[in-house]
Amino acid sequence: MPLTGEYEPSTMDWVRDQVETYEASGGTEANTLRDTGIPIIVVTCRGASSGKIRKFALMRVEHEGEYALVASIGGAPKNPSWFHNLVAEPMIEIQDGPEPHDFTTEIVTGDERQAWWDRAVAVFPTYSDYADKTDRTIPVFVARRA
Repeated sequence: MPLTGEYEPSTMDWVRDQVETYEASGGTEANTLRDTGIPIIVVTCRGASSGKIRKFALMRVEHEGEYALVASIGGAPKNPSWFHNLVAEPMIEIQDGPEPHDFTTEIVTGDERQAWWDRAVAVFPTYSDYADKTDRTIPVFVARRA
């Protein structure tokens, strides 16, 4: 069931522009992280405080129809704002191509987290650098089709 409500675009121009272009093109444009060539997905969630619909792009880390959502924020000392949104409301949409689909998220730990972390680093090796520069354990959510 699609998320409904008032959409509040990102305050960061490049994020807002990428999401808009990706969605308008059915995922055929703006589908990589800037100039890296690494594919992205668009995640739609509900804001934990505002209740508004929020959208952002993340690295595409997919395995057997499930996705890792890595809350790295470049190795910052705090989790990204979307982390709190997913903790408060784990129902999201992911668009990986022409159409969004409903998913449920959960933070994974232990061996499951390590397996997903290894997949994420294989896609985007810079995640290792992010982990080295922060004291926190970078949370990894897994999104499964609802």
